Amino acid sequence: MKVLVIGSGGREHAIIKALKKEERIKQILAAPGNGGINCDAECVPIKATDISAVKEFVLTNNINYVIVAPDDPLALGMVDVLEKEGIRCFGPNKSSARIESSKVFSKNLMKKYGIPTASYETFSDIKQALSYVESSSFPLVIKADGLALGKGVIIAENKADAITAVNSIMLEKKFGESGSNIVIEEFLTGPEVTALSFTDGKTIVPMISSMDHKRVFDGNKGPNTGGMGVIAPNPHYTKEIAAVCEKTIFLPTVSALQKEGCPFKGCLYFGLMLTPRGPMVIEYNCRFGDPETQAILPLLETSLFDIMSAVTDGKLSEIDIRWKNAHCACVVMASGGYPQSYKTGFAINGLNSAGGVENGAVIYHAGTEYKEGGFFTAGGRVLGISATGNTLETALEEAYKTAGKLTFKDAHYRKDIGKY
Repeated sequence: MKVLVIGSGGREHAIIKALKKEERIKQILAAPGNGGINCDAECVPIKATDISAVKEFVLTNNINYVIVAPDDPLALGMVDVLEKEGIRCFGPNKSSARIESSKVFSKNLMKKYGIPTASYETFSDIKQALSYVESSSFPLVIKADGLALGKGVIIAENKADAITAVNSIMLEKKFGESGSNIVIEEFLTGPEVTALSFTDGKTIVPMISSMDHKRVFDGNKGPNTGGMGVIAPNPHYTKEIAAVCEKTIFLPTVSALQKEGCPFKGCLYFGLMLTPRGPMVIEYNCRFGDPETQAILPLLETSLFDIMSAVTDGKLSEIDIRWKNAHCACVVMASGGYPQSYKTGFAINGLNSAGGVENGAVIYHAGTEYKEGGFFTAGGRVLGISATGNTLETALEEAYKTAGKLTFKDAHYRKDIGKY
């Protein structure tokens, strides 16, 4: 069995480490991978969005299974192209990936099928958007319609902030063509929850919940990032709330996508807020979250490949998915200046030749490269340090203890993961 994982970040490294436990998988490849992934899989120099090159590689090298992990190739239709060639894949097709690639699509889907979410309006005309801002109360949440590396959401505290946000997205194209359309919605309050789930288009099985920390600085300050750390399970997500979410959000979403002719097969990500009015959807993603995956997969007892295969074959209801009765914490080490301007190419000190540490937490590589006999920074988010424990406190203690052993120029990480 030869498996190819598409992507180059910490999420893909976590998936690959989980797949390494499978005896039947004789070879794991990654396209393009990164410096640390290269220690656990064979990296091939193909961009994650180069669909034609991926197809040629898969067919030429007799790849048996492809896991398309990032949002961009899913939105571009990589799964459609590979499945047309008879290649088994994990991930949604282009039509169902719209649940993430178009916020207008997802918000309209929720409105049509009565799935609880913030009230909103969509705009393709900047004058209409600015006119709406003039008559609104604040705060407001302003979102680019398309993919923006997890950063296309701006919380506007006042009218001036909102005007700046609309202009930066629609006029200045801060997020490229993703900002051609925008969603402006009400600001919700309450604890946030990430609920990843496996679904084969009919059955949906939620994973262990998690809490991401999006803001770059301690105290939830600064701009949104792709994620600075995660804890799992989420302490705010009780069994009672989970039951409500399954009834009012999870099952209705799977049913809605079926009715729209685009049944979803893969990992469906629910970004939720537990508001005074009940759980509501903040956003959907069409894939595993990053860095949520780095805190969730370490708690999975069932074979990840068995689950993925069941999703592909439409047999998820036949799988018994089990989880460890434990906690996991992931702390992200980032380049100084991230998520805005930052420099790369700095040597990472403290890693062994396998890209990890002795007697410490698991290290997932996100933005690294291997050269000159060592690991160097090559991205905004560089490493994810994940530790499990019988309690959240012990998991956090181990993660931070390991983080303290690692250094690189201008390294930055939050010191308060798990406290918000």
